[in-house]
Amino acid sequence: MRDFADRLKRLLVGRPVPNQALGETLLPKRIALPVFASDALSSVGYAPDEVLVTLAVAGVAATALSPWIALAVVGVLVVVVASYRQTVHAYPSGGGDYEVVSTNLGPRAGLAVASALLSDYVLTVAVSVSSGTGYLVAAVPWLAPYKVEIAVGVVTVLALLNLRGSRESGGAFAIPTYLYMAAIGVMAVTGLVQELTGSLGQAPSAGYEVVAQAGWEQGLSGLAGAFLILRAFSSGCAALTGVEAISNGVPSFQRPKSRNAATTLLLLGGIAALMLMSIIHLAGATGVNMAENPATDLLREGQPLGEGYHQDPVIGQIAATVFSGFRPMFYLVTAVTGLILVLAANTAFNGFPVLASVLGRDEFLPRQLSQRGDRLAYSNGIIVLWLGAVAFIVGFGASTNRLIQLYIVGVFISFTLSQIGMVRHWTRELATATEPRVRARMRRSRVINAVGVAGTGLVLLIVLATKLTRGAWITLMIMAILYLLMTAIRGHYARVASELAVTDLHDSRVLPAHVHAVVLASRLHKATLRAVTYAQSTHPTSIEAVTVDTGDGGADRLLTDWEKAELTVPLTVLDSPFRDIVRPLTGYIRDVRRESPRDLVVVFLPEYLVRHWWEQVLHNQTALRIKTALLFTPGVVVASVPWQLGLPGESSIHHGHRATVPTGIPDADVAARRAAATRLAPASDPTPSPRRQEN
Repeated sequence: MRDFADRLKRLLVGRPVPNQALGETLLPKRIALPVFASDALSSVGYAPDEVLVTLAVAGVAATALSPWIALAVVGVLVVVVASYRQTVHAYPSGGGDYEVVSTNLGPRAGLAVASALLSDYVLTVAVSVSSGTGYLVAAVPWLAPYKVEIAVGVVTVLALLNLRGSRESGGAFAIPTYLYMAAIGVMAVTGLVQELTGSLGQAPSAGYEVVAQAGWEQGLSGLAGAFLILRAFSSGCAALTGVEAISNGVPSFQRPKSRNAATTLLLLGGIAALMLMSIIHLAGATGVNMAENPATDLLREGQPLGEGYHQDPVIGQIAATVFSGFRPMFYLVTAVTGLILVLAANTAFNGFPVLASVLGRDEFLPRQLSQRGDRLAYSNGIIVLWLGAVAFIVGFGASTNRLIQLYIVGVFISFTLSQIGMVRHWTRELATATEPRVRARMRRSRVINAVGVAGTGLVLLIVLATKLTRGAWITLMIMAILYLLMTAIRGHYARVASELAVTDLHDSRVLPAHVHAVVLASRLHKATLRAVTYAQSTHPTSIEAVTVDTGDGGADRLLTDWEKAELTVPLTVLDSPFRDIVRPLTGYIRDVRRESPRDLVVVFLPEYLVRHWWEQVLHNQTALRIKTALLFTPGVVVASVPWQLGLPGESSIHHGHRATVPTGIPDADVAARRAAATRLAPASDPTPSPRRQEN
């Protein structure tokens, strides 16, 4: 079974990679861009939809504000990119926002940021994969009943690719990401040229009338209109998600790490801004109309379109208009857009494990998360992220509309606290810097981060005000649970460290006064003899073998065989009138320990190593129960003594005893000596009393 599992693992993950090859897994900028930027770039696939759908609540006239909202989003994007370029230079270790906030604002604020980022990474995977699966279901309607299963399968494939290592996963995702950027770029340029030449057509939805929802017949007026605009702006800010992943992934870059990360961040910001503005502009130029409930809110000749109408995404409608005379290009744009939405989850698969490894190193998460796997990837973090994403996908039915309401709030909490931390960082550095050029650079960086505080803080307030009742409260609750969980884990590790700390190396209490060896025996065979020999080789202070008499005659046969073999180790038989094996053994061992609290009791337990996985069911079940029962007994150590079944070499091992194992037929002398033994435990008493046969 173990060999089969290992072969399967090698097939799925690949051969182990030595530590010396760690440098070979680092990413050049051309690979790092698709690896870390796919999340932010893919947001262009649904951020325009969210802006137009939100504004359409107040009617078609309100959608005219979409370019201004997109411009405001781009403004925030510029501020965030500029701010994080300062972060990757100041904190290149990969902790990102968590390290910045912990260092400058304290560990509690750092844990709040870590909770926000961990939840946001999980939601990134769930939202991106669900959105990409939605494209597939729209193209192939008969797959709709299996949407959840498809999304889970996609997440599983992404996890397996990342378990093979960041370089391999980056290479697999580079071509689709660059193809996506190229396709959107060609669509944008072609559409702008057609607009300038007057040949740009109208989108399929341009002829539909958008009906304002109840209460919005007067359009964007008063405080309600302002609130709707802010809500559309907060939805458009989904385009900023993923920017922070580069600051968390600096260790994955080739040297010089900080410079390459900062350059990649600049490229990400520029490409995302151009794509977002181009799509919003072309959506207006082609007359794209979107509605939250298209079946009732979109009219054709005064009649609702009905449930049979499928609302294509903004990019799909623009591509159908721009490439109306060349359908292959339309299919390419829609296909790579759906694909990039799925691959956007890869950003989280690179950011989450690195952040989790830092938290594991700081003992806020299990330490196993800080260890690299066979392929030098943080395998445990990848698996945890996979489990979390699958839980959200299944729990929310792979619904993008439901999941996206949970989105954004976490990332803007981390944005804001991180920028506050960076302002404090530069203020502290300025207090010690003396060189004028360095001080000027620090002042400039502090101004950039201060602007970042104002921009991201304002967006955070808007997001909380507009999305709290629409699902953001779930994200806040998850963050609170993660915060309490990490605090509890850190407290546990602190208590363990305090308990195990050696304050006096000469304290005699560190070592036991005596070692008492107990060999568990059920029959006298080679496995038992090996356990006896192994126990003797450790030179304990005292040694005995112990068996349990359940009334089936097995104990009498063992006693007879033991005496015929003339073994020097005494055998103790425990009476068990209720035929239980585990309780008499554990009770007796605890009694031995209780009589000498400073002694160490070592229990030697013979176990079979089977050749086939199904044979495990036939052996070692009692041994497993005994080990489990003794696990929490202080002062008791269980040592398994294995015997490999079916291994020819086992039979030739010398055990230091007579070669002939007795057959179990008692002679008259043995029978007389056995008859002299008395049972001290009454039949009604479940507590065993031993009868000892000394040799």
